[in-house]
Amino acid sequence: MGTHFSWVAWCVPVVPFGIGAALYFTESQQSTFLAINSVTRLAPDWIWTWITFLGNGWGVFALSFPLLILAPRALSAGIFAGCVAAIISALLKNAFNLPRPAGILQEHEFYRIGEAVFHKAMPSGHTLTAFAIASAYFFIAPAEKRKPFILLFIAASAVAISRNAIGAHWLTDVLVGAGLGIWCGLIGAKLASLLPNKQLLPRSPWPRIIAIGGLASLYVLLNETLDHPLNMPLQYACIALVLLTLILFLQQQSRRRI
Repeated sequence: MGTHFSWVAWCVPVVPFGIGAALYFTESQQSTFLAINSVTRLAPDWIWTWITFLGNGWGVFALSFPLLILAPRALSAGIFAGCVAAIISALLKNAFNLPRPAGILQEHEFYRIGEAVFHKAMPSGHTLTAFAIASAYFFIAPAEKRKPFILLFIAASAVAISRNAIGAHWLTDVLVGAGLGIWCGLIGAKLASLLPNKQLLPRSPWPRIIAIGGLASLYVLLNETLDHPLNMPLQYACIALVLLTLILFLQQQSRRRI
């Protein structure tokens, strides 16, 4: 039987949506962005690029990949949530095609880390992904064991702030991304809860498909720079993490059935 969530959980995104709408329609979008951007620039650039890495789809998949061994249902929830988030992000970005800070403000008016991006601001894809994964892992866990997973929402909030810190998104973009991400996480957790236990065994097709996804992530991590060159140490760590997980997964495949 699939996991059931309180109606309250589905209503939570109304809060960030409401705040985002208030900022947008009161024309506070620029002032809030500039305030956050000014304060966060006091921290080293690498801190914000590393944090924003947690909202990169390939990055967070690689970091979560050991769950293939430890908790395949949780990883499945994250994958489903991430896929839904990617589709929603692409559709809304193209539909709205709103300008980012670099598309409105002069270069000297704010601090930017990395190349300038001018369009497709709403919603923040990194924030959407971060909250989708956090929500998926939170809601797929048994209700009595969810408390420690609140830390994932703190991490997702840090990703949201990082998008302002590096000059890529308005606060309204990340608020909308956070709300949508929670919905995506709920959907991902719901879908993963419907998977039969036998479909999560190491020799079943679904975990093997995920393992192939791990190989794809290795290719990306080895051949692309995710978000910023400062993130390369994280990419190397992710490569090691994925390789180790794949080795352990292959060992599971070679064990005899008892």
